[in-house]
Amino acid sequence: MGKKKAFVLRLPPDTMKAIEKWAADEFRSANGQIEWMINKALKEAGRAKQRK
Repeated sequence: MGKKKAFVLRLPPDTMKAIEKWAADEFRSANGQIEWMINKALKEAGRAKQRK
């Protein structure tokens, strides 16, 4: 996967709480859940970079 870029993400507390709950339900960290959500959205929109 290569290097990952770190950045600050500001979310409303209720949104973060919902993400943390979802992550726990799927045995992921909140960070891992956010990555999964972004990757899923990119794929569904046809904007994910194709892996070779």
